[in-house]
Amino acid sequence: MSEITIKALSPELEKDYFDFFDNRAFADGSPYYPCYCNAFNMSADEIEAMRDQAKQYGGGTEGWKRSLRETAALMVRNGLIRGYLAFDNDIAVGWCNANDRVNYYRVGEFDLDHLPDDSAYSHSLLPGQVLSVVCFEISPDHRGRGIATMLLKQICSDAAQNGYKYVEAYPEVGGQTSLTFTGPVRLYEKNGFSEFKNDGKTIIMRKHLN
Repeated sequence: MSEITIKALSPELEKDYFDFFDNRAFADGSPYYPCYCNAFNMSADEIEAMRDQAKQYGGGTEGWKRSLRETAALMVRNGLIRGYLAFDNDIAVGWCNANDRVNYYRVGEFDLDHLPDDSAYSHSLLPGQVLSVVCFEISPDHRGRGIATMLLKQICSDAAQNGYKYVEAYPEVGGQTSLTFTGPVRLYEKNGFSEFKNDGKTIIMRKHLN
């Protein structure tokens, strides 16, 4: 019998984290492969260093994947990547990247070759004010089963317990497909979020926590 449980990422779950990204996250041929959801937390200089390392590994998809994976492993072990894994029994089938807003260099949709600079907004906040949700990835054979909603509910519950004032998300304007990693607007609306800002490309949606 299928039983979905949600667990906060910890160094002890590193193997499950990589098992998900290596074997299930992109099983539908997603254009985001390879990805280990680490670029949100990396400066432009750190990303450039990762590119250089990939070249030393021979370049191409495999060199880039190796560099990404090694970087992500260090970040998971050091608690820099934070979020939640969804498990079907003992198998990781979903992921949501969620962290204090001040710990992200960028949010919303972005291209690694043209990184946005949103630091002005980030630096106007203090730690513990806003918990950000920046990415969802659900294995193709588990989509449509409410797993993203389960992840989001757990995030909001834990954020409230940890004293956050808001949970914030960054859906793309008009982005409603399964390839929109920021999650669709309707996901947030049905979970009590409302529009905070809209720049024509990204909608900042917030949920006020009691």
